[in-house]
Amino acid sequence: QVQLVESGGGLARPGGSLILSCEVSGITLDWYCIGWFRQAPGKEREGVSCITNTDGAPFYTDSVKGRFTISRDSAKNTVYLQMDNLKLEDTGVYYCAADQDPLIWAVPSRLPQSWGQGTRVTVSP
Repeated sequence: QVQLVESGGGLARPGGSLILSCEVSGITLDWYCIGWFRQAPGKEREGVSCITNTDGAPFYTDSVKGRFTISRDSAKNTVYLQMDNLKLEDTGVYYCAADQDPLIWAVPSRLPQSWGQGTRVTVSP
């Protein structure tokens, strides 16, 4: 049974930082892109970032490039999203997800194969 358990999130000021963690079980991380989607109120789901086990660069949506950093610890089966210089528009529910096709982060044409319960991030003055 696949499980993705998020932790982190919460409230931050603009310009602040938060870190999200996603502990993955039930799948072999090496076969998947693991990352984060987010959904803000009234907006469509957006692929934020994902990381594979290859040497290729992780994916970041344009709005978070230079501010967010994704990393993975294969020994702990955990993926992290360090979010710096947070902006009001980063507010939303962040879902950890796993899919064998990293392209769905760039073009969310379908739901990912697996996803977590979500964790809320609120950026407010």
